[in-house]
Amino acid sequence: MTETFSHQTYLSPFTWRYGSDEMRQVWSEAHKRRLWRRLWVALAEGEMAAGLVNQAQVDDLRAHADQIDMDRALVIEAEIQHDLMAEVKTFAEQCVIGGGIIHLGATSMDIEDNADALRLRESLDVILAKLTTLLAELAAQIERWAETPIIGFTHLQPAEPTTLGYRLAQYGFDLLTDFTEVRRVRDGIRGKGFKGAVGTSASYQDLLAAPTGDRGPETGEEIAITPHASRFTPHASLSASQLEAHIMAAIELEPFPVATQTYPRKQDWLVLNSLAGVAGSLYKFAFDLRLLQAPSLGELAEPFGRKQVGSSAMPFKRNPINAENIDSLARFVATLPRVAWDNAAHSLLERTLDDSANRREIFPAAFLATDEILRRATRLVRDLRVDEAALRRNLEKYGTFAATERVLLAAAKAGADRQEMHEIIREHSLAAWAALAAGGSNTLPEQLSTDPRITAHLNPAQIMALLDASHYVGDAPERARALATEIKITIRG
Repeated sequence: MTETFSHQTYLSPFTWRYGSDEMRQVWSEAHKRRLWRRLWVALAEGEMAAGLVNQAQVDDLRAHADQIDMDRALVIEAEIQHDLMAEVKTFAEQCVIGGGIIHLGATSMDIEDNADALRLRESLDVILAKLTTLLAELAAQIERWAETPIIGFTHLQPAEPTTLGYRLAQYGFDLLTDFTEVRRVRDGIRGKGFKGAVGTSASYQDLLAAPTGDRGPETGEEIAITPHASRFTPHASLSASQLEAHIMAAIELEPFPVATQTYPRKQDWLVLNSLAGVAGSLYKFAFDLRLLQAPSLGELAEPFGRKQVGSSAMPFKRNPINAENIDSLARFVATLPRVAWDNAAHSLLERTLDDSANRREIFPAAFLATDEILRRATRLVRDLRVDEAALRRNLEKYGTFAATERVLLAAAKAGADRQEMHEIIREHSLAAWAALAAGGSNTLPEQLSTDPRITAHLNPAQIMALLDASHYVGDAPERARALATEIKITIRG
């Protein structure tokens, strides 16, 4: 049976549309089987150290470890209905000398779960590298726009001013949190180790027991076992845990101290949660960008190619398709930790197999989706289009309303009744807002600077100066720059 794939049959969007070739390679069938073979070689090397197999057998396995033959393996799998054993048989056919000792003492998950742990770690390394690039680009933009005043929004309504750099710093802080968590999860990745069918290492312990004799059922006397009674003659006093340590050191992966037939599925949930965290942070960034690209605000926009088409029906459209794509993929990634949660919670007793099929999908899909999200987000941040005229226009339009707080505070400091001033300013603000909404000009500065109840405490020039909101940004520039510095230090470390 030879599998062939083309655009004449169903392909996952992650097969070709979303994600990088680098990440696809990590989750390819061939790479998985190369890792399986690497583990079989490491197992054989450990068993050689214990005197169970010889150098020629190990050398034979090592010589054929990269000769993946998917066509042959699929033919065998069609007959025996077991993909790992099909690979064992394919590998054994290639190894005339060592084929007979492949998988000695192991259960399937000793191979599969350790291989999955290696792939998780490889994939998280790819994600961390791309997060590092994105954070570096974002830190540069935070510093560039640290002092540029903009109108802030709460409840999607104009509020007090902030700076563009400080707004970008909010995304930077979230992503820095994600970076720290992804790195923590990556550094904590462990494999099952080599513990056998239910995690007790019984098969390895039996293998390592020297066949020097047994006890008679009645007398307890030792019964000699002749050399030809056993194929193996262990000569090294390795324990099962020492054998495991030997193998895991060879593949540079720490084993869990305890396991069932599988490694604890909690690890899968932690991995997918960390990816969902990245997706959530970039969902917010992309959604905000979509709002700010709307012509009613027009402050920011994603890059738009010279030949890019925005709409099949409306040639003038410049839709935020990359930001929309990020939000679409992020929603998908957000659903996957629940699948991993179910897998962990339903891994009954020493294991069930009801996680196997979905784990073939949730990992590559989650990593490829996050990979694509990061690729697009990096481009959006690096090539972010900022309309400074729109920033000024919106600040001028709405900033005087926010700056009324300055008038309130100054009048109170000059001796006015704070509650009385609040009511006066509120009345003028609502009237001016209504006029503005009706298409008129903003009359608030004139109203406040000519009201005798206010000018009794502040002169008109003071009021007009206070209503300039462009400087009413507090310490936002300093905080933005400090966050950018923290980002650069963290990603370098």
